[in-house]
Amino acid sequence: MLGATGTIGRATARALVESGAEVVCPVRPRPGRDTAAAAADLEAALGGARVRFASVTDRELLVRDGLCGERFDAVVSCLASRSGAPRDAWAVDHRANLIALEAAREVGAKVFVLLSAICVQKPLLAFQQAKLAFETELMASGLTYAIVRPTAFFKSLSGQIERVRQGKPFLVFGDGELTACKPISDDDLGRFIAACVFDESRHNQVLPIGGPGPAITPKQQGEALFRLLGRSPKFKYVPVALLDGIIGGLALAGRLSPKLAEKAELARIGRYYATQSMLVLDPATGRYDADATPSTGSDTLFAYYERVLTGKATVERGAHSVF
Repeated sequence: MLGATGTIGRATARALVESGAEVVCPVRPRPGRDTAAAAADLEAALGGARVRFASVTDRELLVRDGLCGERFDAVVSCLASRSGAPRDAWAVDHRANLIALEAAREVGAKVFVLLSAICVQKPLLAFQQAKLAFETELMASGLTYAIVRPTAFFKSLSGQIERVRQGKPFLVFGDGELTACKPISDDDLGRFIAACVFDESRHNQVLPIGGPGPAITPKQQGEALFRLLGRSPKFKYVPVALLDGIIGGLALAGRLSPKLAEKAELARIGRYYATQSMLVLDPATGRYDADATPSTGSDTLFAYYERVLTGKATVERGAHSVF
């Protein structure tokens, strides 16, 4: 299994172990740490999966140090670029997964399960195009595949908890109802991904998936936070045009500075999530369809908010968070 150091990767590794699978997780070496101690710590977090330090972006090193000449039945990839910037996206979301696909053939794997993203339905950004390009190669590979496209993650929708707790307004774009999603927890998603290895009904399928309950808008997220804190809702409405102005300025400056060009792409990512729903897209109408978006699991976003507010959970935010 690849991508085991991320929150979803950890949850998936634990779910695979719980299913009875023997799981090997090649992960990037951690400079400055004793290898044995680092492996033991990570193996504990992965529920007992075996950790091997190997570069997942170098095919030779992955095969030599990660797979070690052994045979494997399946490969599960939860790899994802950290920032979504073009260079990072094509190096990880596409190239590293392609290396994993080549390695899968070498070790005799028959099944390849990929964690993708529901936003590739409307690929306007570099990381979406990189993910979609690999999806296409995987489907044409001849291996049995399952491509999992989850909706929004709890951690990506939790960036405003502290500001609301501090008495600040909840920020929304437009009227706060431009978008909706069916948030899914790491554990529920991990169990869904793990089951794709064994459930033949999910093989050779593209599988959009969300969490339990109806779709939720950003305004409803804010209302829930205020309710949990026992406060009256207070919102600050941010016009989408403000993001457009920022993107335009950064894009112009990016012609002279690669760093600013990368920041322009990150701003585009923010705008995308602020204006596009993380739901199944109906190709006939061009509209997002909450009813057509499958649900799984039992963890809800608002129960997670309550756990965070009471100190029973912590937020590990990724680079794709809007706030």
